[in-house]
Amino acid sequence: MSTPVRSIWDPCVPVPGTPAGFTMRTTFPTNPDGVEVMLEQWEAGTAEPLHSHPGDDMTVVVEGKMVVQFFRRVGGTLEPDGEPLVLSAGQAGYVAAGRIHDARYLEPCRLVYVHNRAFGFVAAEKGAG
Repeated sequence: MSTPVRSIWDPCVPVPGTPAGFTMRTTFPTNPDGVEVMLEQWEAGTAEPLHSHPGDDMTVVVEGKMVVQFFRRVGGTLEPDGEPLVLSAGQAGYVAAGRIHDARYLEPCRLVYVHNRAFGFVAAEKGAG
């Protein structure tokens, strides 16, 4: 990748309250019906806990490899819902609004993340009803 393309990743910065090894660069939507776009960087071995988002989202893997596991509620617990989704450079993944999932970063990753309307993060607990 050439230097001009790499420059769009600077300055990615750490965000308080997010997992270690995560930095990002974001925009602020001025259109209430628009999308929010983030450039994300994740260090290899880092992970996001169980969570969902209030809007549909799409992740495009620019560099690296990641794994997304979806979950469903069974009684008062969360159980894996299908096989993990492995995404490598050049691939995109889609998550429907409210769908519980986690993410693990197997290699250093650079992602383009697009969220329908303003971004939101809702933590989920395995034992929560």
